[in-house]
Amino acid sequence: MKRIALFVLLVVLSIAASTPAHAQRMTPEQNARQSRKAIKKQQKMLKKANKKQAKAMRKAAKAQRKATQKANRRNNNSRR
Repeated sequence: MKRIALFVLLVVLSIAASTPAHAQRMTPEQNARQSRKAIKKQQKMLKKANKKQAKAMRKAAKAQRKATQKANRRNNNSRR
């Protein structure tokens, strides 16, 4: 009885182990589609990062302008 159970378990495990290897094979069309999706995702992430960086640069430039204006006002008031 134990031998039969062990044999059945061995068969089930061998079938389960061989199935993912077969499922991993892709056709060239599937591979091309997956590559296009990966490229599109990468471009989207890059565009988002560029937008975020541009926004940060605009914010820094605005802060710099405000600081300069504030310093100029302070200098003008102290001269009078």
